[in-house]
Amino acid sequence: MRFTIAIVEDNPINRNTFLQKTKQMQEVKLVFMATNGNDCLEELKGLPLQLLPQVIFMDLEMPEMDGIETIRMAKALYANIHFIVLTVFDDDDKIFEAIKAGASGYLLKHEPAQTLLEAIINVIETGGAPMSPAIARKTLRILSTTSAPFSDTENADFPTSITEREKEILKHTINGWDAKRISTALNVSVLTVRKHIANIYEKLHVNSKAQIISLAHKNKWV
Repeated sequence: MRFTIAIVEDNPINRNTFLQKTKQMQEVKLVFMATNGNDCLEELKGLPLQLLPQVIFMDLEMPEMDGIETIRMAKALYANIHFIVLTVFDDDDKIFEAIKAGASGYLLKHEPAQTLLEAIINVIETGGAPMSPAIARKTLRILSTTSAPFSDTENADFPTSITEREKEILKHTINGWDAKRISTALNVSVLTVRKHIANIYEKLHVNSKAQIISLAHKNKWV
């Protein structure tokens, strides 16, 4: 096993569906399944540090303690754990509230096992911020309707430190493409794409896809 994960989900059918998906991922060990935020915090409290999950997939709408509050509290206690939201909703406020609370990614619940695995690898190995294309597009639309008009003095060019290949990957990322789709389009390996994305994050001084999208609109890269 390479990666340890957990799921926080109040719906038993969704928990079982997630469990079946984890069985398709040989690289992953499911540490626990919790039914709400309080349950999640109790599970974490009972684990030694070396057994804490590296990634927790988090539902948003739950009784007792919702996903956003759970992420906020758990992130303060366990800074090294990555939280990826799994939801059927794409509510405007919840997208940004989850990101502000400390979520590393935002995926829809119907995503296949392979997409979940790629998201796990993304956040752990490259510090990325996996986001379902539908969510990324919605985030882009939100920013485009809420951003102030651009002034004539703003620089529409990419920073000079960004290479031509990185520009290609950055544009695809802004459009909601994942690493696998980008690698196919550019005829390079997924690992190569992830390395470029990590370099882009470092050069732009960001650590999430939401921040990249915000920069893209601010600087008119899209």
